[in-house]
Amino acid sequence: MGEFLTNAQGEDVVAGVRTPMPITQMEEKFPEAYKQFVDVCGILENHYRDMQDMEFTVENGKLYMLQCRSGKRTAQAAIKIACDLIDEGMISEEEALMQIDAKSLDMLLHPTFDVKALKAAKPVGKGIAASPGAAAGHIVFTAEDAVEHGKKGEKVVLVRLETSPEDIEGMKYAQGILTVRGGQTSHAAVVARGMGTCCVSGCGDIKMDEANKCFTLAGKTYHEGDALSLDGSTGNIYGELIPTVPADPNSGYFGRIMELSDKYKTMGVRTNADTPKDAKQAASFGAQGIGLCRTEHMFFGPDRIPAFREMICAETVEERKAALDKIEPMQQADFEGLFEALGGYPVTIRFLDPPLHEFVPTDEADIEALAKAQGKTVAYIKQVIADLHEFNPMMGHRGCRLTVTYPEIAVMQTSAVIKAALAVKGRHPEWNVVPEIMIPLVGELKEYKFVKNIVVETADKLIKAAGSDLKYEVGTMIEIPRAALTADEIAKEADFFCFGTNDLTQMTFGFSRDDAGKFLPAYYANKIYEFDPFARLDTVGVGKLMKMAVTMGHENNAKIHCGICGEHGGDPSSIEFCNEIGLNYVSCSPFRVPIARLSAAQAAIKAKKK
Repeated sequence: MGEFLTNAQGEDVVAGVRTPMPITQMEEKFPEAYKQFVDVCGILENHYRDMQDMEFTVENGKLYMLQCRSGKRTAQAAIKIACDLIDEGMISEEEALMQIDAKSLDMLLHPTFDVKALKAAKPVGKGIAASPGAAAGHIVFTAEDAVEHGKKGEKVVLVRLETSPEDIEGMKYAQGILTVRGGQTSHAAVVARGMGTCCVSGCGDIKMDEANKCFTLAGKTYHEGDALSLDGSTGNIYGELIPTVPADPNSGYFGRIMELSDKYKTMGVRTNADTPKDAKQAASFGAQGIGLCRTEHMFFGPDRIPAFREMICAETVEERKAALDKIEPMQQADFEGLFEALGGYPVTIRFLDPPLHEFVPTDEADIEALAKAQGKTVAYIKQVIADLHEFNPMMGHRGCRLTVTYPEIAVMQTSAVIKAALAVKGRHPEWNVVPEIMIPLVGELKEYKFVKNIVVETADKLIKAAGSDLKYEVGTMIEIPRAALTADEIAKEADFFCFGTNDLTQMTFGFSRDDAGKFLPAYYANKIYEFDPFARLDTVGVGKLMKMAVTMGHENNAKIHCGICGEHGGDPSSIEFCNEIGLNYVSCSPFRVPIARLSAAQAAIKAKKK
């Protein structure tokens, strides 16, 4: 397309003070100049082998070209242009893949705002663009309200100080999520990206009043039921309902670019998925397995959380086992769903990771219900909850430390994984079902071996009883600096390493990913940091630990395979680094799988040129 004006300067065209004419009318008014212009366009496009943005002027019937540059384009246009240039023999497949901005693919996979309506709207605030897409709905302040209104088919936006795992049900029903605290790897951001739900996090300008279900932003108070729209791609917040347009990827060109990406990439691309629904979504985007299943998200369903809370409040091992016996069949069914959804591709299941305080009730009514269900006093349950309090829970009683204290948890989870794999293998003998059991937060070989021994003893007993030849792997998540530093020792016992770079970044830098948003802007302003290390991998510090772990791991275990499942697994520049240090795969949230596939191909093409 093109536009022009007569009796004007170039600035008049772009300033919007006059309405330009379409370029087709130039052929009628200045046929000679137009013919010259078309010829020059062909010369420039053939020379640069790309779509061009060109500026020109005509004086006394003579054409003068002023400048040209590669033209800006939408993701959909970029994909079509790349395919057209291949078909015309203008560029190679590798060059076509390198032309596309991998991050722009997000635009093809999420709803967006109606362009005209968005132009008329003014933002009332801005937060961190945590999960792309557009969302419009009425405000709710609790997960329970989101579920209630969502089940009625109403569109809601969930507004919270910060979400926690117990909000998972409400997050499923929300069109969008807005949080006052947190960054790009906070709970809200990570879960929202996994679901493909729009999220804006860390809007510190909001003054929240949870008790009265309202908040103040830009001088206006918003109450439950008021309209709100979020742009997860820019972080903009709008105090009105803006119409959204559903995603419509051009499957023909999009699918072709994805096929080319798979042809040239050397790393596998897996997904982080906790439910069969997410796993199927990722598989449809081309995921080659699950690199991270967070089992804790499976415990928050209304039919499950009571049994899990019983386990937490148990006074004896017998009571704890009785509660775990209720949970095991549910876990098994979940794992069967994941194995089925991935059709024989590898599935990595991380054992229970968060501190137990995240699962206990906070409402008086829930506490009373738990006490009644367990035949205990309300005072006893409150004491258990108080005892679970930790000053720094993210570095406290969590991960493999839970299994060291309560081995029966690992027994139950191993049993559920192996029984699920046996069942799916029985239904699909042609599939190569090999569950990968991942032990989280390991920092010492002895604690890894302690948990691994429980896993192996439980798994081998079940496989032998079934008369099966099922294979399984046991590995660890490298998310503590000490694990990276002692990777040579851990590798002797581990089948795989998977880098949990959210926590590894947090512990290497020594600042909380949920609170860093308060001071990082000052660091950017003073050029201490150039980017958010939770969004883009710090290759200098955290990357050095990763490279060291991969190198030392392979020295002591030639068969070990390594991947990444932190949120950096969906970031193009981080993927390039992962390719450089020899990771076997990257794993990211379902809607970032296409980005990861293209980024992995671009990383391999760049590496080949070096």
